[in-house]
Amino acid sequence: MRGPSAADVLGRVTLVTGKEEFLSERTVTGVREAVRRHDVEAEVSETQALGLTGGALGDLAAPSLFSTTRCVVVRGLENLPEESVDGLLAYAAEPVDDVAVVLVHGGGQKGSGVLTKLRKLPEVTEVKSEELRASEFPGFVVAEVRGHGASIEPEAAAALVQAVGQDLRSLSAAAGQLAGDFPGEVLTEEKVKRYFGGRAEAKSFAVADAAFWGRRRPALEELRWALDGGTAPVLVTSAFAGSARGIARYLCAPRGLREADLAREVGVPPWKVRTIRDQSRGWSEAAIARAIRTIAQADADIKGAAGDAPYTLERLVLTITGLRERS
Repeated sequence: MRGPSAADVLGRVTLVTGKEEFLSERTVTGVREAVRRHDVEAEVSETQALGLTGGALGDLAAPSLFSTTRCVVVRGLENLPEESVDGLLAYAAEPVDDVAVVLVHGGGQKGSGVLTKLRKLPEVTEVKSEELRASEFPGFVVAEVRGHGASIEPEAAAALVQAVGQDLRSLSAAAGQLAGDFPGEVLTEEKVKRYFGGRAEAKSFAVADAAFWGRRRPALEELRWALDGGTAPVLVTSAFAGSARGIARYLCAPRGLREADLAREVGVPPWKVRTIRDQSRGWSEAAIARAIRTIAQADADIKGAAGDAPYTLERLVLTITGLRERS
């Protein structure tokens, strides 16, 4: 994937903000690599903002005996001592030409005052690393695959999220693997399932999907296959909870919204709205409310209140499919 160039980071301050550590670390790595491509002998150093007192930043940015090109990473900017704020702002207003400074703020309100001041400086470039909403993970996959010079269908991106989960590091690795193994090809849902269809998370979603369609026998068969394959019971109740939330949000959403707006309201990618819309036709608000209570009880049961998890899950499938049939 293309990162920043040396011209983008040297003589400037890169401000990294947000709670998503994977994205923050990717930005830090990108700056380091840009500096080292420019000068293989460039020195890279790190420090914690808590210890950044007095002239410490100036010392870090000063040229060494071996190289004038430096990359300085300051982590935990939210912990910067008050007495060091003016010094940091002074440096950020006039950064050293051959030095790339990266300031990493972990998110939250602490230290927001210094962020506000840094953002006003033209020499500061902010890169946000905010946590993704559920509806944004497929888009992340699409961007990852595109960064590897490949393309992926929206349904396939969503299937990969379902199979791998919402850990960005794992999703990035999976996207890279698929793009590398199918060079020049469009990544389809079939290719994703071929590689990742055996993942426990994917099996649990198959059980929930069949149950909320009211397909009792397929749901019970999927459940047995999932449990026989080692899927943890808690993943099954988690998948049921996700399906129930999606339908409940759809039923409560304002009518007449455009598909993109409805997707944001429900918290799913646009293509998923069409599936939920069709699925919800067999559900009333009262039935989905009862389903949510049933899922919560089943989740509590398998976490210790009941000793027979397979029986609890079979009963859950029967209840959910029965609620849909009666609604």
